[in-house]
Amino acid sequence: MNRKMLAMLVVWAVMIMGVCGAKAETTGWETDFGKASTNALKSGSYMMLDFSGSDWCGWCMKLDKEVFSKGEFKSFAKTNLVCVLVDFPREKHQSKKLKDQNAELAKKYGIRGYPTVIILSPKGDLVGQTGYQEGGAKKYVNDLKGMIEEFKKQQPRQEAEKKPIEGVPAMHKP
Repeated sequence: MNRKMLAMLVVWAVMIMGVCGAKAETTGWETDFGKASTNALKSGSYMMLDFSGSDWCGWCMKLDKEVFSKGEFKSFAKTNLVCVLVDFPREKHQSKKLKDQNAELAKKYGIRGYPTVIILSPKGDLVGQTGYQEGGAKKYVNDLKGMIEEFKKQQPRQEAEKKPIEGVPAMHKP
């Protein structure tokens, strides 16, 4: 009986790790920061960096389940963001290059806990920082829109007019 239970637990753990580790591969999230930066600049999209411990961090899994996997978020992200998973898993294999890149990004942005979400402008300027928030995808998207709108207000008018964010009023010339 103990062997059966142990075997079932092992199978369950492998399945959970596979689901959590599959985020970048199955949802269009990028893991290569350089490639994501180029895409953001070319498209005029903002970047969202999700610093996560995808296979061990309970709050990271909760954020993924309650926000990133929901249609409201996916729709907003598809038209407005280049999403980057900056992952620090304990069990999932990563190349040395990816581990080094992620460690460098965590150092650059002063990451001290997970999940931490960093929003960057298409040019790579820091727009804001957040993490897990209660309220679901709709509230999270509204908070991201507000963060981006505030950033745009502080930028020269030409930058703010380049690409409107869905659901955020564009700035108009007087």
